Amino acid sequence: MGSLFPLSLLLFLAAAYPGVGCALGRRIKRAQGPKGSPLAPSGTSVPFWVRMNPEFVAVPPGRSVWLNCSNSCPQPQNSSLRTRLRQGKTLRGPGWVYYQLLDVRAWSSHAHCLVTCAGKTRWATTRITAYKPPHSVILEPPVLKGRQYTLRCHVTHVFPVGYLVVTLRLGGRVIYSESLERYTHQDLANVTLTYEFPAGPRDFWQPVICHTRLNLEGLVVRNSSAPVTLMLAWSPAPTALASVSIAALVGILLAVGSVYLSKCLPMKSQA
Repeated sequence: MGSLFPLSLLLFLAAAYPGVGCALGRRIKRAQGPKGSPLAPSGTSVPFWVRMNPEFVAVPPGRSVWLNCSNSCPQPQNSSLRTRLRQGKTLRGPGWVYYQLLDVRAWSSHAHCLVTCAGKTRWATTRITAYKPPHSVILEPPVLKGRQYTLRCHVTHVFPVGYLVVTLRLGGRVIYSESLERYTHQDLANVTLTYEFPAGPRDFWQPVICHTRLNLEGLVVRNSSAPVTLMLAWSPAPTALASVSIAALVGILLAVGSVYLSKCLPMKSQA
């Protein structure tokens, strides 16, 4: 009779509290079942990231570049690089791959690194830019035409021209600046910038410098010309006008002198 008391109490609790009975049932079932690792739910993916280093790189045309693709996948199924550029060597390690790109000549291109982990693919991108700084920046001596000075700056063998900005400075202040973004040709080019401006008294004997700047969205390449002094000069037109004025004044003086002599000489002879 005493052995039946716990069983009857258990049945009473199960009838009064069904949840307790289920919980006790689950506990008893797990306690009686065989030991083993729980199965992971099907269809799950491992969270991971993919990174490219550097994300932006600028090189002179014809150079090679190395790109690093790293990931956090414990067991990547596949890793590859997609790009229009020619690929060279590949070096691999745990969680990273180095890719070599050869003979980079395209002004702007991309390289995409794709990594597959647990059936899911992620990627990262690097942008590659090829550029060539100007071979030379030459500023001609200022030329006076009429009342304005003409400045002419030559920029040779530069690429890409569409990202070039040319600036003229006089005595430290900017007198003109122009962006050549309208130029879309993908080749080396020579650029000549011509600018005319009226110079005031404060501008004379000041240095003039031509500056160039390549803005490559992450890299800025600067160059400049040798300084040229803005000299004070006389234009041909005012000089010719002055000559005519002097000639007219001389003519007037000669006429007045002849009239004076024609009147004075007869009076002296009568005396």
